[in-house]
Amino acid sequence: MELLMPPTLGKPRLATLSFDRKFLYCIAGFFVLVVLVLPYFTINTYVIGLGIQGLIYVLLALGLNVVVGYAGLLDLGYVAFYAVGAYTSGILTTKFGWQMWQAVPAVILACIVAGIVIGGPTLRLRSDYLAIVTLGFGEIIRITAQNLEITGGPSGIFGIPTWSFGDWSFNDGLSLPAWSIPAFFLVVGALIGASLYAMKKQVAAIVTGSVAVLTAVIMAVLSGSLTNTITFSSKVILYYFTAIIVLVLGLVGIPRLAQGKLGRAWKATRDDEDAAEAMGINTYAAKITAYIIGAVWAGIAGQLNATYISSIAPGTFQFLQSALVLMAVVIGGMGSIPGVVVGGLFIFLAPELLRDVWDNRYFAFGILLLIVMIFRPKGLWPATSVLPWSRDRRAKDKLPSANEVTA
Repeated sequence: MELLMPPTLGKPRLATLSFDRKFLYCIAGFFVLVVLVLPYFTINTYVIGLGIQGLIYVLLALGLNVVVGYAGLLDLGYVAFYAVGAYTSGILTTKFGWQMWQAVPAVILACIVAGIVIGGPTLRLRSDYLAIVTLGFGEIIRITAQNLEITGGPSGIFGIPTWSFGDWSFNDGLSLPAWSIPAFFLVVGALIGASLYAMKKQVAAIVTGSVAVLTAVIMAVLSGSLTNTITFSSKVILYYFTAIIVLVLGLVGIPRLAQGKLGRAWKATRDDEDAAEAMGINTYAAKITAYIIGAVWAGIAGQLNATYISSIAPGTFQFLQSALVLMAVVIGGMGSIPGVVVGGLFIFLAPELLRDVWDNRYFAFGILLLIVMIFRPKGLWPATSVLPWSRDRRAKDKLPSANEVTA
């Protein structure tokens, strides 16, 4: 009877996965630590600005990953929703006097409507036809914004206000007691760690607690004295932390959706739409839900970008932006949350880092992309691997042949 049983995965396999998972948590913890303490090491507006734009690119890639990576829909007009979010917030705040936080629900609603209007008739198409139609819709949105008076025409919208709450705005800066910031991270880390421990994720809880303690210690040391007052005089730093908060919501919420019933419907539709329909899955509802969720995230990223740079213009929302975000998803690893983060940062930061290295930086950037695609065809961090260099999680141990069973 034992000969007829397939070989078990065994302890070495489980131990390897366990180590990989622990190492993944450590990498994530280190990344969070670097992101949080970066403003304490430098207040250079250029560096922090690069961080903000990089985080916005990651937000866009997270949204497109739902559409392309999970649902398998090739969307070449994703920048349309980026424009919808930016223009909706810009119009409401400059033309109608809304505060930026009041425009957030309107941006979400506008992106949902745009997702239904664009996705409703097009998501019944497949493969190349869907790509061509979404590309057309992306251009329609840009040309429409370029020719409407309310959107500012070719000049766009200028003087978009910053975030404000009552009488206080980001322009006023923020002053806090030095002890309050380390205390905040300790409390938040303790709450998240306790929640993870209650969910029996001990390693994640330990890493979260360690990151919170290290962040608090570094901030306390760099503050000089806990009795001092820390002043964030530049609104750029406040935008940086706002982008971090929104990104954290995406990194927590989107994987939870992907692991649930809706996420399984997306993946079944992506792998074989006909088979998914035969199993009773409403593939059209699954696709349009993914499309709407991706649209909402692009709209929020558009609003963040519009209020950060204080102006928007139709030239910002060209097809190249859709191509770059799609490139970030593919280069990082379709369906992989760590891969999308790495891919988004790579696509945005690589040309900037090459600026001082080579005059023709985009030529060098193209060579880098070719090298990545040749040696990492599944992406820098594939969805089927816990770590970029680890074994494929879906690989099955080879079953014994008939001769081995009867031997």
